[in-house]
Amino acid sequence: MQPVPEILAADDFALWQVGEHESYGYLVLHGKLTPAEVGTAVMRIADCNGFEPEEEHGPCPTDPLGMFLHGLLTMPGLFAAGGFRVTDDATGTAFVEPGCCNGLDSWRDWLEVLDGTGYSSFGHDPSSVAERVGDTVRLTLDAYAEDGSPETELPVDQVRALVAGAQQDVRDFLGLAGTWAGRNLPAHAAAVTDALARALGAGPAR
Repeated sequence: MQPVPEILAADDFALWQVGEHESYGYLVLHGKLTPAEVGTAVMRIADCNGFEPEEEHGPCPTDPLGMFLHGLLTMPGLFAAGGFRVTDDATGTAFVEPGCCNGLDSWRDWLEVLDGTGYSSFGHDPSSVAERVGDTVRLTLDAYAEDGSPETELPVDQVRALVAGAQQDVRDFLGLAGTWAGRNLPAHAAAVTDALARALGAGPAR
């Protein structure tokens, strides 16, 4: 289980260094990303929140960097397209893939599967679902696939451990992103780091 933001190509992005990625792929977040990969993740999360804020959040800056970061730094509800992806390392088979409209901040849906209603979905195209069946959790890549879909069942305790591991990956990334922001966005470092934590559903960074 890995936390993955959806990435879009940014060939013309020049505010800081980013890596080369094809659109609609994923970047795995963890604490050992390169500076360019961190820059890519920050760019994408800021871009997800790049719509015009409401008037009460203040006028938009006129400089390119301020304009790009304005939504990320002023919006009360932030969003990062992606989610927690589940794949079989041995075969590369995906059993949960973040779908359209799913966000990394919705990782608590996994707690709903483990300790709540026992069911959660993770967007559409594909329509991945997880449901608790007794002491196991059934994962299905696309519940609406007409020709069948990859699925597997894992013990509840194993899924709980996977969720905890993915949460730790997010925390490790946020620590790395804080260092990156201090070097690349010194005037906005604290605000950007806290905004990233909120966008990823991790709360204020400490």
